[in-house]
Amino acid sequence: QLQLVESGGGLVQPGGSLRLSCAASGETLDYYAVGWFRQAPGKEREGVSCISGNGVDRDYGDFVKGRFTISRDNAKNTLYLQMNSLKPEDTAVYYCASTPVGYDNAWSRESMYNHWGQGTQVTVSS
Repeated sequence: QLQLVESGGGLVQPGGSLRLSCAASGETLDYYAVGWFRQAPGKEREGVSCISGNGVDRDYGDFVKGRFTISRDNAKNTLYLQMNSLKPEDTAVYYCASTPVGYDNAWSRESMYNHWGQGTQVTVSS
């Protein structure tokens, strides 16, 4: 059974950076597309980014393009999200999730994903 555990969240000032990690265990992530989602208080969960199993294809929500970078290290069975130029509106719980469907243009659709981590809190505030 694949398990995903996020880490790296915390409190950061506006304009700062954080790197989130998502460590997988139980199965290899090599063949899974993996995504990052986030949920702010009182809002629906939204797709942040997704990367294909081989790391070639990746996409981002418009609200993070140019600021966030998704990557993966299959040798370490780990997914990353580098977040730069953070804004207060980036405050949310960030989740990683894997999908057996493979990379798809509809990557931001939650129903595609069948394994989720527990989330890590990111707070951007001065």
